[in-house]
Amino acid sequence: MRTNNAKVKNVIISVYFILIVLAILLATVFSAFSDVSDNPFVTFTLVTGGFIALFSIVYYISRYFEYDSDGVKVVVINRGLLLADYFNYREHKVEFTKEQLVRFRINNFIVYKSLSLYIKDKRGNINKESFNITLVSRRKRKYIKQSLSKMIKVNRKSK
Repeated sequence: MRTNNAKVKNVIISVYFILIVLAILLATVFSAFSDVSDNPFVTFTLVTGGFIALFSIVYYISRYFEYDSDGVKVVVINRGLLLADYFNYREHKVEFTKEQLVRFRINNFIVYKSLSLYIKDKRGNINKESFNITLVSRRKRKYIKQSLSKMIKVNRKSK
C-alpha cells in the first residue's frame, strides 16, 4: 500500500496566509489592545508572542508523510511540507523489511498525532522511530494501521 498527504500543502499555505493577514490587521488596529495594558510595549510583546506561538505550532505540525509497503521493504518518510520541493530539510526516512517490524503505536494527542514504529535491527535490539501523521486523513491512517497490523500478524505466525 502506498499513501501520502501531499494534498494538504495548499491548506497549510492558506493557514500561513491567513495568519500573516491577521498579523497585519492587528498591527494596524494596535490601539484596540489598550484594554490589555496601558504600556504599549507589553501589549506589543503579548501580540507578537501569540503570533510567534501560532506560527511555531503550524510549522511543527505541518509535515509531509509518505508510507510505502509495496514490495519487500517498507519505506516511511517524514519531511518538511512547505519548502520540501527545494530543500531536503527536516527529513526522517526509515526503510526496513516487513519481518523487522515488532509493533507499532498511533498516538492521538489533541493537536498532534504520531506513528511510532518499533523495529528490530540486525543485533536484535528494538529501535523506536516516530513520525508525525497529524495531517494524514483519518481514512489513510486507518489503511496504514491495517497494513501494519497485517505485517505484525504475519510476523507472529512465522515465529
